[in-house]
Formats: sequence, structure tokens, C-alpha cells
Amino acid sequence: MFTGENSSWQRKGDDGGAITTHFCPTCGSTVWFTHDRQADLVAVAVGAFADPDFPAPAFSVYEERKHSWAQIAGEGIEHYD
Repeated sequence: MFTGENSSWQRKGDDGGAITTHFCPTCGSTVWFTHDRQADLVAVAVGAFADPDFPAPAFSVYEERKHSWAQIAGEGIEHYD
């Protein structure tokens, strides 16, 4: 599925499942995430794409945990705390 070197770190998610974050071992940039309870799903960090025309998000999650200075951009997107 993925090629090249990566390092990983695992933590427990809110639902008790294991979330594994895979990142570049050289620069530390997060590249993708997996969740043991959703084995067929891979979440790719949007920062991994160097495309200025990458589409805007359709929804925003965990907003109750955002830093106070963070602003949620975009009109017409769904919001979830």
C-alpha cells in the first residue's frame, strides 16, 4: 500500500481503539493514520499533498478541542464538536 521508510506511534483513541500515526522518520511530518477498528480506512494528512488546488474540507471535527486562536475557515461545511 505505501512504500518508503516511515516511523509510527500508537495511542488509544476516544473509543478505546488503537490509532497509529505514520510519519516521515527524517522530518517528522505526519503522513497517514490508521485505526484498528476501521482496518479498511487510511486517513492521509492533507499537509502531505503539495497541491494548492487541493479541495477544501467538507466537514470539521473535534472543534471543542481546538486551540482558542484557531479559526475554522470555509462556509457551508459541517461542524462537529
